[in-house]
Amino acid sequence: MRIRSGLVIATAVVVGLSVAPGVAVGVERDVSTNLVVPWDIAFLPDRSALVTERNSARVLSVANGATREVARIPGVSAQGEGGLLGIAVSPDYATDRYVFVYYTSTADNRIARFRIGEVPQPIVTGIPRGGQIHNGGGLSFGPDGLLYAGTGDAGNSANAQNPRSLGGKILRMTKEGRPAPNNPTSSLVYSLGHRNVQGLAWDTQGRMFAAELGQNRLDELNRIQRGGNYGWPNCEGPCGDPRFVDPLLTWSTAQASPSGLAFHRGSLYMAALRGQRLWKIPVNADGGVGRPQALFSGTYGRLRAAASAPDGTLWFSTSNRDGRGTPQAGDDRIVSTTS
Repeated sequence: MRIRSGLVIATAVVVGLSVAPGVAVGVERDVSTNLVVPWDIAFLPDRSALVTERNSARVLSVANGATREVARIPGVSAQGEGGLLGIAVSPDYATDRYVFVYYTSTADNRIARFRIGEVPQPIVTGIPRGGQIHNGGGLSFGPDGLLYAGTGDAGNSANAQNPRSLGGKILRMTKEGRPAPNNPTSSLVYSLGHRNVQGLAWDTQGRMFAAELGQNRLDELNRIQRGGNYGWPNCEGPCGDPRFVDPLLTWSTAQASPSGLAFHRGSLYMAALRGQRLWKIPVNADGGVGRPQALFSGTYGRLRAAASAPDGTLWFSTSNRDGRGTPQAGDDRIVSTTS
């Protein structure tokens, strides 16, 4: 088991903001190694973790230093950015035992629920499939007990502004896959105008945030509002148009290309793929954000998932075996940090 500690120097510049010159971090340790594109992490009530592998369609259990397969999702089509993506655990798992996954099939992206040992049953189908790109994949339960999914525009930017399309949206639903009460319309759509949402998180006040991959210029961190339109493809980053909600923060695509997002001990942690770092973003009392800090710049390579663990640590995963990274010995891995 590798354990390390020390000082990570923050070298990136966030658009419109300065970055702290150095960020002290705590102790890191590998909790699982030799994985292949681990995409998302969710925790069960017993504090064990469930991890999805994008290309293999496996759901893995990580507990007490051991990693084992507990499910393999049928019908997954892993091409490009598609495959087995997000995972979420029912807030009522102790009684209903449900686990939810977001995945790419040969026809679409879909959401299914299952109990460990049983065959998954799709509850949402027809989310546009991007083939190689823009499949979204974020999947999380909010503090309201409802299930949220971040979708991509499937490489067709018109989907994002089309209220009848499930692409380029954040969806909000019941555990049966039906539109949640108090959605802006009678559909699953909670917000629209997104390009490719892979990370969802809430702070302790119940405010919702999303990490979004931009096109050529700017990646975004957004504060999500019910019925909000986030501008894509009319806007990449802020555009000052009253029809659209401007992002809280933007980064160049070289600094970020964000995927997973977690709220942990007063800050958001955003995993950066191309940026090869973990962005720590303090959240203020009013829901605004402070100055971002870059952690682990270049140390672990491409970072995919981020999750606040029950033991008080933060977990994140690498994505160096996804065809765009340079694998190190032991990759891909899940790392726990006390920072």
